[in-house]
Amino acid sequence: MSQSYSLARPVEHEIVIKKSRFICFLEPCQSKTQAQQRIQEIRQQYPDARHVCSAFYCGTHTGLDDDGEPSGTAAKPMFQVIQMQHLRNTLAIVVRYFGGIKLGAGGLVRAYGGAVSEALKLTGKVPVIQLEQWRLRVPTALEHKVRHWLTQQQLTVQSIDYVFEAGINGQPENLVTLDFASESDPSEALVELSQGQAQLERLDP
Repeated sequence: MSQSYSLARPVEHEIVIKKSRFICFLEPCQSKTQAQQRIQEIRQQYPDARHVCSAFYCGTHTGLDDDGEPSGTAAKPMFQVIQMQHLRNTLAIVVRYFGGIKLGAGGLVRAYGGAVSEALKLTGKVPVIQLEQWRLRVPTALEHKVRHWLTQQQLTVQSIDYVFEAGINGQPENLVTLDFASESDPSEALVELSQGQAQLERLDP
């Protein structure tokens, strides 16, 4: 699993290319809705701008908007910077005031991608802790002991379920299923804690 990053802080940065102003807003975002709301705020803040282009990667959602620029010349190079830098939960908005000189497709790609790259230099990146999802199943008699251990490790139980089915020895028994996320592999510790009675599996992302 490759390392992902988030922005160290939001930043605003402007570059001027052949009299066109490119004002970049590079900000953290947590959802598609939050990104769309912020884009709308910037549109209202700069109503006389020629273009307000945007690209975001928030949660599992992505969005690209050239806002009237030739297709692929604005949002795509902006998004490529986000991708190449392994950024997550990131919104890039570039406001353009046209300076009267056409830049051509290649010039636009360099301008929009460059605006985001230059802004990124001012904010930097911080690593995002990668958590893996786990499902633990133990006899209900061990529930308190296991939950106490999870609390000590600062691991939050995300869901809990009680079932009556085959345990580790193949015999039907009362079991509790606990889903949680962990940065490291907890298998060895939980097997030892439960004296071999724990059934642990890593869930697919």
